Amino acid sequence: MGTESKENSGQVIHLGKDNSLAQVYIKELRCTETQTNRMRFRENIYRLGQIAAYEISRSLNYSSVDIETPLAEAEAKELTDQPVIATILRAGLPLYHGLLSFFDEADSAFISAYRKHDKYDGFEIEMTSISCPSINDRTIILCDPMLATGQSLVKTIKAIKQLGSPFQIIISTVIASEEGIEFVARQYPTYPIYTFAIDPELNAKSYIVPGLGDAGDLSFGPKIQE
Repeated sequence: MGTESKENSGQVIHLGKDNSLAQVYIKELRCTETQTNRMRFRENIYRLGQIAAYEISRSLNYSSVDIETPLAEAEAKELTDQPVIATILRAGLPLYHGLLSFFDEADSAFISAYRKHDKYDGFEIEMTSISCPSINDRTIILCDPMLATGQSLVKTIKAIKQLGSPFQIIISTVIASEEGIEFVARQYPTYPIYTFAIDPELNAKSYIVPGLGDAGDLSFGPKIQE
């Protein structure tokens, strides 16, 4: 299935397909000349998190409330329920902070998951911990900047759902591969995926191509390979 069909999918919201500042931030994240500025890299993901938060907010439920201005009474809107923002450590932290800066009363969940490589250059997703508030009947916004194979997202969703019954789960990412989108959609076809770029392939090590490299390393420095 090609990129055009992914962009038109009802469950994939492609936030980067039209001209906007989001495309500039994606350009800087991808470019080897600018992505070496670690603070700038984190800031660009943070900004994209804010844009994603605004777009996601348009799909949530609101209620009307009466407030007093200095001059008169007015009708206003407020979120019916605050979401839970969940992120996969460590790469997801800048995106999480961008989302949280808009959903500033949201609860948070943190998942420790990583690729555990074997000697044949294969890997399994190792999940070591999950810290989560009550999620029953709540909206979960699950954020991770790179949706590559989709394995870590699916494993995280399964772990979250063992803790309760959320009202809905929304996925927020920066760059997604076509293969990753397909893998998640096969498991959870009704879960919307918000992304700023859809890339066509994965390389032999299951990194997104053209992608941007390792988002965690570029944000926080290289780690010892597991």
